[in-house]
Amino acid sequence: MALNGFIEFFQKGKTFRPKKRFTQGTIRYSLHKQAQASLQSGINLRQVVKLPPGENLNDWIAVHVVDFFNRINLIYGTVSEYCNATICPTMSGGPRYEYLWADGDQYKKPTKLPAPKYIELLMDWTEAQINNESVFPVSTDVPFPKSFVSLCRKILTRLFRVFVHVYIHHFDRIVSIGAEAHVNTCYKHFYYFVQEIELVSPKELEPLAEMTAHICKD
Repeated sequence: MALNGFIEFFQKGKTFRPKKRFTQGTIRYSLHKQAQASLQSGINLRQVVKLPPGENLNDWIAVHVVDFFNRINLIYGTVSEYCNATICPTMSGGPRYEYLWADGDQYKKPTKLPAPKYIELLMDWTEAQINNESVFPVSTDVPFPKSFVSLCRKILTRLFRVFVHVYIHHFDRIVSIGAEAHVNTCYKHFYYFVQEIELVSPKELEPLAEMTAHICKD
């Protein structure tokens, strides 16, 4: 399967859950389109992630959280059939890093889970957050909650763990469908954004530090 096949897959919106979209005519829809246009223009990704002059930081974060949620869903979707409880009995990024799941509801204490179950719960939890209009308000008349940025830090930290798992355990599948460059671009976009606004701690970024140093040079 060539890269154009992966791009086709990506553009069709094929995923294992509904995609969160922005309502046309809203400020966030405009910011989303602006971010996409900049991304497709080929300009330096370090510049793409900077807050546009005069725009609200929370709006900018909201747009990117939703976009990264959708993109990481799709990236994981390309490897999900190769990620099962037998092959991936833990949510890990190599022998040094293992992630436990806790959501304060069904899993009150950090719990060891197979990677596909962890990622399923993570995506369900993230989707619930971004579809909650008291957390991600649709109207600009409704203010963001005070906890918005800290919640987004948690969302993006957890989504980063999907990158860790895919890169360390399933990158051969990404390479086999000719999608390495595309996934690397998605990762670089994510990395530069969370670095620009300091949304993921350096400690959390450690599992991919060597790879990041290699590919994030622009």
